[in-house]
Amino acid sequence: MQPAKILEPDTIWPDPAWPDPAWPDPAWEVEAVLAWHDDNAKAAIRSLLDDCKHLRRQLALAERAMSRGMTRGWTPRYERDAL
Repeated sequence: MQPAKILEPDTIWPDPAWPDPAWPDPAWEVEAVLAWHDDNAKAAIRSLLDDCKHLRRQLALAERAMSRGMTRGWTPRYERDAL
């Protein structure tokens, strides 16, 4: 497990290497989620699915509240691109 990376406001932008593909470390994130749920994988999955559902609802509300001029034609996508 790696120590947390501390970001300073001046180093975030503009940085040609941003986003850093090595941060956050996906393996560390998985371990953190499992640790939060006392290594109960089903509870971790349920929690993450609930988070996804909540964020999709928030995205739908924001989409309805924003004008197209405010976002310059950008519209949210509810499905992520294929990896």
